[in-house]
Amino acid sequence: PYYVGINQNLYLEASLHNSDPLLQLFLDTCVASPTPHNFTTGSYDIIKNGCAKDPTYAEYSSPHRHILRFGFNAFQFIQANPEVYLQCELVVCRAYDYSSRCYQGCVQRSKREAS
Repeated sequence: PYYVGINQNLYLEASLHNSDPLLQLFLDTCVASPTPHNFTTGSYDIIKNGCAKDPTYAEYSSPHRHILRFGFNAFQFIQANPEVYLQCELVVCRAYDYSSRCYQGCVQRSKREAS
């Protein structure tokens, strides 16, 4: 566990341990949950489909493509659960492959109309 106070900045780093310098990371989804086993019901989206959903989310520069740095303000769920669990999905892409998911960035999914 990592202990942080409410509204303090929480900084995270993900790195890909691979010798190929032409691989890069992209943060596609990051979800917070009050429980470690359910990231759908009662969860909170920080990033979804590469789009920032939390207004405090920020990406930070990194010296390498295979290291991803980001952060957001720490928060607590209303149920007064003192713990918050994170589940993040990252994508590994070839650097300079402009058709890859890494270069698409934020993807807004269109909603279907119910008839």
